[in-house]
Amino acid sequence: MKKDPVCNMMVDEKTAVTADCDGERYYFCSEGCRDKFLKERSCKLPRTSYDLIVIGGGPAGLTAAVYAATLKMEAFLIARDLGGQAIDSTKIENYMGFDFITGPELVEKFQYQLIHSHYIDHLLGDVEKIEPVHEGFNVVASDLNSYFAKTVILATGMTRRKLHVEGEERFQRKGVFYGNIQDLSFVQGADAAVIGGGNSAMQIVENLHTIAKSIYLISDSKLTADASIVERVSQFENLVKYERFKVVEFSGEDAVSEISIRKLAEEETVKLPIKGIFIAIGLQPNAALVSDLAELNERGEIVINSDCSTSCPGIFAAGDVTTAFGKRIVIASGEGAKAALAARQYILNLKKK
Repeated sequence: MKKDPVCNMMVDEKTAVTADCDGERYYFCSEGCRDKFLKERSCKLPRTSYDLIVIGGGPAGLTAAVYAATLKMEAFLIARDLGGQAIDSTKIENYMGFDFITGPELVEKFQYQLIHSHYIDHLLGDVEKIEPVHEGFNVVASDLNSYFAKTVILATGMTRRKLHVEGEERFQRKGVFYGNIQDLSFVQGADAAVIGGGNSAMQIVENLHTIAKSIYLISDSKLTADASIVERVSQFENLVKYERFKVVEFSGEDAVSEISIRKLAEEETVKLPIKGIFIAIGLQPNAALVSDLAELNERGEIVINSDCSTSCPGIFAAGDVTTAFGKRIVIASGEGAKAALAARQYILNLKKK
């Protein structure tokens, strides 16, 4: 594997786009990155100014970037990775055009659109600061370069919440995991616990039910997942539901081997022997970048208007990091498209003034 010198993406040298320059061969994710590399080599001036910078590589950010390309905007995408939380989804149902598709498959299609069908400049890395300046914003990336944009779309999504109980930190990746993981074989024929009551937790139960011996589904409230999914998993003979139970502690020696739970408003503790624990209790908005620039609600989500604009003119937000109703991939994608359209209109209005 080789690293694209423009966007930092790892590419297979057998299938990558290549260019020879100054006696050295370089490998690129796309013709777009190759052309950008050669242009900057010839003019000796890397590009640092854009109409729009999109921050975040999940469905909202990728869709915003693709729409920006189709709108012929001078746009730049900065993301830690391409895919976001969607890449962890092993089963996506009823995304328009697909009755069923996995997260990695959908993300692969998103990426192809971004770097081949509708190329825009992109960089794999973090954003460390957004600073308002005259007629726009300076965005400082983790490579410590500063990029100017007239508008910014924040599509940074959410990160998984933790339980903050005894033993959780100690046994991370030693039997305690967050969300779905690729290899479930370590609980083959053993007992496992799934913590959470939403769609993500139900998806894990579905993936485990043919692998684990018994599955303990633990939720501190009634299950909140879609009724059809709850009905489906409730048919599994190896599923035991503990609704309105609180997790007290994880315990074990070198790896987790037991979980202690307690029914709400009661004192008695129930101990369950397990080999794996999968935590899916919701997500925390990644809004810190604009916490001192745009209004956030009590949950830490970025407050947006119907056009994805925020309380800070020129900053737009899309996807799970916002107050938009419904944390779904299809909704995040639609919000990303809307944000790109709104950012373009904002720039057109600036030109009129």
